Amino acid sequence: MVLLAILFFITAVLYSSVGFGGGSTYLALLLIWEIPYFIFPVIALSCNIIVVSGNCFNYIKAGSLNFKLLIPYLIGSIPLAYIGGSLPIEKKLFEIFLFLVLALAGSLLLFNFRSYDDKESSYRKIPASISVLIGGTLGFVSGVVGIGGGIFLSPILFLIRAGRPKHIVTAASLFILINSISGIIGQLSKNNVLTEILNHWYLLAAVFLGGQVGNFLNLKIFPTRILALLTAFLVLFVAVRIGIRFFY
Repeated sequence: MVLLAILFFITAVLYSSVGFGGGSTYLALLLIWEIPYFIFPVIALSCNIIVVSGNCFNYIKAGSLNFKLLIPYLIGSIPLAYIGGSLPIEKKLFEIFLFLVLALAGSLLLFNFRSYDDKESSYRKIPASISVLIGGTLGFVSGVVGIGGGIFLSPILFLIRAGRPKHIVTAASLFILINSISGIIGQLSKNNVLTEILNHWYLLAAVFLGGQVGNFLNLKIFPTRILALLTAFLVLFVAVRIGIRFFY
């Protein structure tokens, strides 16, 4: 379990450095280590909350929050994250879903990693109805699988040029935090898993430390686009690992 904690730490470092929580990769690692399936989402969402709380604090303190950008996505996502989290899902279907989520998220991030250092000052105003639809879709997927959804929201917002990089990264972090809270409430409605979570306290401690390191790297050392590229490679590597496990 020491190796698993180290991998959770590394995941938290990379994901937090670009404003994400790491939920999709935590899930994949739990699957590979054969942790009891029914607690996967709750552990992943708890780790998300721990990691992105630090991100949100730092970004808001730096004045990077744009409420007008974020609110429509939250309106769509919060109720559907809860609904998705409360739905039961077969383990085999979950594995397929997780593989697709990782492959798509990694590809989107890889395609858009240069956008994290974008200096363009012209952006589009996205209709509120479109924003709510995107938020609702991502919220539902987030709740079902046990992720925060920011790893999808951020590349999508960059792709449609919805705002400045600092506003998008901050929106993604808050989106993850709030969706993770909503999703975990839905997950806890299915099973009493609090005891099992406490048995894996070392994973929560690992991501807390990793989140602090990732925030430092983002703020002090490496360009965000480089960190985004490394994160994309990590996500795609884990997707391949899950794909090999599933198909072979």
